[in-house]
Amino acid sequence: MARPRRIVLVRHGESTGNVDDTVYEREPDHALALTERGWRQAEETGKRLREVLGREQVSVYVSPYRRTHETLRAFHLDPDLIRVREEPRLREQDWGNWQDRDDVRLQKAYRDAYGHFFYRFAQGESGADVYDRVGGFLESLYRSFEAPDHPPNVLIVTHGLAMRLFCMRWFHWTVAEFESLSNPGNAEMRMLVLGDDGKYALDRPFGRWREPEPYGITD
Repeated sequence: MARPRRIVLVRHGESTGNVDDTVYEREPDHALALTERGWRQAEETGKRLREVLGREQVSVYVSPYRRTHETLRAFHLDPDLIRVREEPRLREQDWGNWQDRDDVRLQKAYRDAYGHFFYRFAQGESGADVYDRVGGFLESLYRSFEAPDHPPNVLIVTHGLAMRLFCMRWFHWTVAEFESLSNPGNAEMRMLVLGDDGKYALDRPFGRWREPEPYGITD
């Protein structure tokens, strides 16, 4: 099995929805573009990516949203070195179609009280729903490693929640651990790096906004 040396996760750059939550009332979530600041953030991350990846081949998976595609474009990766696949299972958590700002703010308060993993938006998904589809993608990804010519790098351009849930599934984190973690910032990276022991390790942890509060002990 040709396991990659690196699996790089990147959150999209700042989008119009990150700076003005009324935009969800006028535009579909999937159609929101990067702001000028978001483009700059993604370009800076692209510089770092090109330093890390060098001239190695990369298998790229990108969420089908406009802001993730624009983020990938801003990386300015050599097209001769990348193979890009759009992956719908890496999309943002579904919060419903046209979103009323006041209703979403109220539901976010409910989610904070109920728990980010289990709370399901009235016309959308729970974190657990996203976990299931990200887990399905991870299984497909793992099967792709069976190809003897699989590239030594995987790049996943997605959303903050999906990044945390990908790592939760990969490293077998508990729900309590997930609930304690903060989203990465716009255009932030996390890398799963293959060690000499054959195991992957995260290059740096996610921020933590509280200590985990588990119901029981797990291994």
